[in-house]
Amino acid sequence: MYHTVVKKFSRFLVMKSVFFLPKARRIAVERRHRGREQYGKLRRADCTVVSFGKSGRTWLRVMLSRVYQRKYGLSTGSLLSFDNFHRRNPAIPVVFFTHDNYVRDYTGSQDVRSDYGDRKVVLLVRHPADVTVSQFFQWRHRMKTRKIDLLEFPERAQDVGLYEFLMDPKSGLVRAINFMNLWARDIPDLDNFMVVRYEDLRADPGGVLDRILRFMGTEANEAELRDAVEYGSVENMRKMEEKGSFWLSGGRMKPRDKANPDSYKVRRAKVGGYRDYFTDEQVAAIDELLESGLSPIFGYTGQAHRTQPPVGAERASI
Repeated sequence: MYHTVVKKFSRFLVMKSVFFLPKARRIAVERRHRGREQYGKLRRADCTVVSFGKSGRTWLRVMLSRVYQRKYGLSTGSLLSFDNFHRRNPAIPVVFFTHDNYVRDYTGSQDVRSDYGDRKVVLLVRHPADVTVSQFFQWRHRMKTRKIDLLEFPERAQDVGLYEFLMDPKSGLVRAINFMNLWARDIPDLDNFMVVRYEDLRADPGGVLDRILRFMGTEANEAELRDAVEYGSVENMRKMEEKGSFWLSGGRMKPRDKANPDSYKVRRAKVGGYRDYFTDEQVAAIDELLESGLSPIFGYTGQAHRTQPPVGAERASI
């Protein structure tokens, strides 16, 4: 809690000092400041979990948190967040969760290898169309105005439909594809590295969670894994969000409007659910954009939802 207060106060002071600058300049300053904060965490972390927004990071974080809570007798009121669990028990690794939005604004790097090459990294990926649909509802119902400006998303007052949002290069599918391609390009040069597909985590949550924990240096027994999977079920997470169970984790696990299911952090969690929102013609256009633009290394091209993990998914010295 102390570290969060210090971080927010530091950010407040920085933004107060540039209040009278043009908006674009203020955003650039804030992005660089956030990048500096994140780069510092990246260098201090034992393991970093990188994901594009809405790729299932909160679900993974809940399951990881549950394992450590049960294994070391910690409170269930907060989620694993950088060094908060480590400060309670040094056996728990320092884990940095990031969407990799700002680091390069600080370092000036043009690639992943320069910033992450000597780090232990879990890259969590999800089908880009599912990600973008979920991003739309996040933008429409949950995203703060300041974050909208930082990420250069459309202003919420604009009448932007789902398909239009998805096809907008700044906010939509191309943005997700570019993020994944940037990482795909440097995967051969990352040694202590693991790719996890959301779809594989859904198909075998216990098995994939076990692999992630072992990669992070943690041994979990069968009972701990089974409990974490049950605790992280969609039904239980939605129930906990409604009750405010993670009250120490701020607003990230609270619905904006309990009467609106699309305002919940945990929505549908459906693999391939993007197809439910579009016409056949629109789905064909989306799939064509993926086929022509996305690196095949993640397994989302050719077949929409291949179940086998991508080649070279894990290369680590544990």
